[in-house]
Amino acid sequence: MAGVFHAYDVRGLCPPDITEDLAYKLGNALAQTLPKQGAVGIARDMRPSSPGLSEALSKGIRDAGRDVVNIGMVTTPCFYYAIGSLNLAGGIIVTASHNPAEYNGFKICREEAIPIGGNSGLKNLEKMVLASQTHSADKPGTESDKDIRAAYIDHVIKCVPDPVGELAIAVDCANGVAGPMVEQLFERFDKVSLDKLYFEPDGTFPNHEANPLKLETLVDLQKLVRDKSLQLGIAFDGDGDRAAFVDEKGDPVASDLLTAFLASDVLKQHGGGTIVYDLRSSLVVKETIEKLGGKGIEERVGHAFIKKTMRDNDVIFGGELSGHYYWKDNYFADSAFMAITRVLSIVSRDGKPLSELIAPFRRTAQSGEINYKVEDKDGRIEALSKAFEDGEQSRLDGISIRCDGWWFNVRKSNTEPVLRLNLEAQDEALLKEKLVAVEAVIKAS
Repeated sequence: MAGVFHAYDVRGLCPPDITEDLAYKLGNALAQTLPKQGAVGIARDMRPSSPGLSEALSKGIRDAGRDVVNIGMVTTPCFYYAIGSLNLAGGIIVTASHNPAEYNGFKICREEAIPIGGNSGLKNLEKMVLASQTHSADKPGTESDKDIRAAYIDHVIKCVPDPVGELAIAVDCANGVAGPMVEQLFERFDKVSLDKLYFEPDGTFPNHEANPLKLETLVDLQKLVRDKSLQLGIAFDGDGDRAAFVDEKGDPVASDLLTAFLASDVLKQHGGGTIVYDLRSSLVVKETIEKLGGKGIEERVGHAFIKKTMRDNDVIFGGELSGHYYWKDNYFADSAFMAITRVLSIVSRDGKPLSELIAPFRRTAQSGEINYKVEDKDGRIEALSKAFEDGEQSRLDGISIRCDGWWFNVRKSNTEPVLRLNLEAQDEALLKEKLVAVEAVIKAS
């Protein structure tokens, strides 16, 4: 059970790692420790195990004396909005996000959607769960249902300054939780023609894995965009908090370049401001922010870290290489719907193909994220530090090393037994050369 508590969520195989007993104890522990008084929100995704886990969560919370507001089956960003807008004490959503069907887990937050992560309360919850430190109140709490979806979509549209005009696009929901809510969102865009792929929620993922960072999951979307000459395509992950884009040619748009693209529009709208981005992002992101008079902050990977930095520095927008986009206007939480609505509004407003709008940001060569199964992960990181000791090094998250004309980051996954590499160079030739050099150190026995 202890192995399922990670840096910013709880996640593992379901079963044996994620069980209804764990859900009950986690809900009970959260109800005991939330600093704000009041009801606790719960929500879930579409996995077969999620309804039972959600019921166990609710019972654990209610047994501790707290009322429960059940948001139902919604995207994770909609859940965050519910916690903030309903003035709840905190909440838990049952989801394993982009992980395969055999996984499940929990994302947890306190009031105003403030995340509870490894450095902000999750370790204490882990101790309470492992010790079976449950509490039975004299008067159990009650449960009520609340449908927040329409209010959330109103909020998304209100936060994007320009309307969405005439477009023809495709969306792949990967049989995740996003499908029904995407339909609700696009009902508001009467000038958009929508081609749908895999909108039916099905936690067995019968068509492909719900992870748009894996290029093989984009194949059907790319084909549809090309075959029907659509203007762009959008792919969601399992819990609807990640969005990936392909342009009108069907070519994937790297999420860090989309961060730079969105940051440009946000900075122009606000006349400046601070943007946060994760340390795997292209140097183009930092250059773009500074060129427009903004301030950029590099942060380690993970929503709990990004959101804390945003709150601490009054950041207006943030982006991660994983396809998460964060907004001050959304309780400093991520919202894929706000990202796609803004992209659609820019493309329809400017009247240019997405590939042309992204082209100025495509000025380096990038490896994308490459995973390596490594026995001694810490040892390999130290070996990289020694092998490239002439470079400028940072240990913010794993190891980042910047050299003349290229740089890389290697970090340990928080959810899988692998090292993750991202490498960027000024051109393809240098990228290939340095990729071979870095891989040789990672793979050395």
